[in-house]
Amino acid sequence: MSNTKNTPASKTRKENAEGGFIAPAVLRDSLQSVLIQLLDLQLVGKQIHWNVVGPNFRDLHQNLDEIVAIARRGSDEIAERMRAVHVTPDGLAATITKYTELDQPTNGEILTTTAVDIVVKALEATVGVMREVHDPVDEADPTTADILHEYIALLEQQAWFISAETRKP
Repeated sequence: MSNTKNTPASKTRKENAEGGFIAPAVLRDSLQSVLIQLLDLQLVGKQIHWNVVGPNFRDLHQNLDEIVAIARRGSDEIAERMRAVHVTPDGLAATITKYTELDQPTNGEILTTTAVDIVVKALEATVGVMREVHDPVDEADPTTADILHEYIALLEQQAWFISAETRKP
């Protein structure tokens, strides 16, 4: 057993034996915020997926699974990137609840047109956080900014797909 004190340097050696780039606070905090929004987007998407009813149900039901899959993949990629740059991700339910910027759907059945509005708003809020942190992330670590680029594009595309359900020419 080692008598090493739990200093940041010893913690880094213990948790990250590989060394390398260590994220500055702005990168750490930005990635944590993005992680929270992506985790909550999954929850919001599934809540609506399970409870949506009405016209064009099947298409919306299936598209919600696509959004959830993108958010899951994104949250995993962000969390793994956090670990790669010596940050411990926090995806606990209490943390998501405290820091999410997404509006929560009500419990119970949700009409498809209402669901579209809620999902588009959730997608836009998630992308809004990504765009808000983009420049500080890019300055701290351009590699991580590239990950944000990918998910901004995917989620904006989904917002366009979903919003087309109720948009009129």
